Amino acid sequence: MKTSRTSPMLRTTAALALAISLALAGCGGGEPAAEGDADAAKAGETAQAEGKDGKPAEKKAEAVPVEVAAVAKRAISASYSGTANLEAPSEAQVVAKTSGVLLQLLAEEGDQVKAGQVLARIDPDRPRLEMERARATMRKLENNYRRSQELLASKLVSAEASDQIRYDLEAARAAYEMAQLELSYTNIVAPIDGVIASRSVKPGNLIQLNSSLFRIVDDSRLEAVLNVPERDLATMQEGLAVRMTADAMPGKVFEGVIDRVSPVVDGGSGTFRVVTAFPGGEGLRPGMFGRIEVVYDQRADALTVPRVALLEGEGETAVYVVREGKAVRTPVETGHLSGELAEIRKGLSEGDQVVTAGKVTLRDGAAVDVLNPPTADAAGADADVAHVAAAEAGR
Repeated sequence: MKTSRTSPMLRTTAALALAISLALAGCGGGEPAAEGDADAAKAGETAQAEGKDGKPAEKKAEAVPVEVAAVAKRAISASYSGTANLEAPSEAQVVAKTSGVLLQLLAEEGDQVKAGQVLARIDPDRPRLEMERARATMRKLENNYRRSQELLASKLVSAEASDQIRYDLEAARAAYEMAQLELSYTNIVAPIDGVIASRSVKPGNLIQLNSSLFRIVDDSRLEAVLNVPERDLATMQEGLAVRMTADAMPGKVFEGVIDRVSPVVDGGSGTFRVVTAFPGGEGLRPGMFGRIEVVYDQRADALTVPRVALLEGEGETAVYVVREGKAVRTPVETGHLSGELAEIRKGLSEGDQVVTAGKVTLRDGAAVDVLNPPTADAAGADADVAHVAAAEAGR
């Protein structure tokens, strides 16, 4: 009887335990399902990334943004540029040829003077008295010589005595002329035409012999000396046109010529001297700093590109040409380089589009995105500019 009472209880307990187990299993089954879904998503992405043959698909390269410019015919010139200070080839120091007190100044700094013009005067009293004494001595000897000639004719005096008087008279005349010259030195005169650059004395100063009084500069013609590398020796010729700009006078261009070319190259520096000449006036002054350009060749119809398009290095000069949306590295042969332009003698044709900006990151064959595509209006404007430049060069 005991056994029969406990059996139903045991069955009920087992049923409850089975129900609890099934409930727990139902709650935990969601997590494995989520892991399965993630694995399936990853597998789908991998399948999309792979091609039909199972290999990874290549990503499409992005186009490099660039700016271009058209190859066009323009006027271009070959030149050498350098800097130098202007100098006055003719200059004189005015010195005192006698001593004395400076009484009067007749010229000041900045005055234009002529050769022979009196600039100052020194006290002339002492030289004048010396001249008067020399003249009196000369006149006395002239009378003595005249009487000796009369006595010589009457044979009352020897020929030797008459000759001695004549010699003394000649010496007295020389002394008189020297005294006159000394008196003339009290007037300080300009030795050359020019402008007074400096004055070193004041009225009342005691002037010593050979002391400097004025400095005169002839500014009617100015020169500038260029030290040109020896590789340009063959291009520098006398008479070539020269252009100069001065920092003190912005916006003005001064015309000149090559006056002379040194035939000797300095072995230490590897340069030779080229002296350029400019007419004075128009505000130019000795000592000014000038930027000088010597134009030794001009071409009115040269094929040109902007100089920034050139690629230097790897033993050759090249440019990137845009063809069918790609940058093609193209070797070129350059000619004259002038300012922002470069002459192209071989490798390009008129109308080709060369890369001017963005070429640093480019590689041969890379796709490009042109930010400034050429238009018909721009092409017409380039043609007009080239035509005008050619016309100006032909004048």
